Amino acid sequence: MAYASQGPMPKFSVDCSILVSGSPEQAYPIVRDFKEWRGWSPWLIMEEAAEMSVAPDGDSYTWAGKLVGEGGMTLQKEKPFSSIHFGLEFIKPWKSRADIAFYFEEEGDQTRVRWTMESQLPWFLFWMKGMMTTFISMDYNRGLGMLKDRIELGAVPSVLEIVGEKSFSGTPFVGRKTTCKMADIAAAMAEEMKAIDAWVTSSGIPTAEQAFSIYHALDMKRGETTFTTGIPAPDGDVPLVEGMVSGEIPALSTFQIRHTGPYRHLGNAWSAGMLRDRNKVFKKDKSFPPFEIYTNDPVNTPEERVETVVHFPLK
Repeated sequence: MAYASQGPMPKFSVDCSILVSGSPEQAYPIVRDFKEWRGWSPWLIMEEAAEMSVAPDGDSYTWAGKLVGEGGMTLQKEKPFSSIHFGLEFIKPWKSRADIAFYFEEEGDQTRVRWTMESQLPWFLFWMKGMMTTFISMDYNRGLGMLKDRIELGAVPSVLEIVGEKSFSGTPFVGRKTTCKMADIAAAMAEEMKAIDAWVTSSGIPTAEQAFSIYHALDMKRGETTFTTGIPAPDGDVPLVEGMVSGEIPALSTFQIRHTGPYRHLGNAWSAGMLRDRNKVFKKDKSFPPFEIYTNDPVNTPEERVETVVHFPLK
């Protein structure tokens, strides 16, 4: 029997950046010091129990986890306060390598930190090229957001608690449904909540606690998401205004992850949940979409104490 040639290994690249307050001299040492990575790595935050070991000379480190896999990173070359190049080796879930680089460039009184990857997939995973580029870009942007806070605030205000399987009692709701770019979720959600608050005020109903958002669709190719931001439905018959919708979150079991910290880091909780879904830690029920509940007031609560619980419905 003749087999087709495996062909070339599909290459892909990732290039993301962020502006941080301060000089390259402030940003560079935090990226260069592998001992700092535990605090802002977009992967290590998803599995707190993952092991990380930094070499005595500080030029390499290894990690190993049940969910985040296994591998290592080694310094290749550096130009202090300008660029750092690393070699990245994955051992699990499959063997591969990548060239990683960070670049630091002054822009006025700020520094643009740029994070790149050049890699390739095993030939039999050619179909994952676009998906890998999208997912790693999302991880990079999460990591850069945490790195920014580490540089500017001295710490990353993002804490995950893997709550696990719990019962959710369900609730009827009213809200607003919208589609936007994933990068614009926070701004779009703020606008929807303003409209809901205006309706609550004009209707004279008691202010509802624990607002939430239901994520109906996620288009990775377009980078878009469709979601409904809502509040528990008030008692009695209150007429809805144009643009508002009503529905119900049914009583169900969910896999829950609690995030404490500003909304800009909530992607850590979603990524931690999706990682566990892919690793079959739980069996997701696709008949109802995942949702997030804001357990305290994100407007009047100090951002480092804002709590959001992400729910993944279970079979």
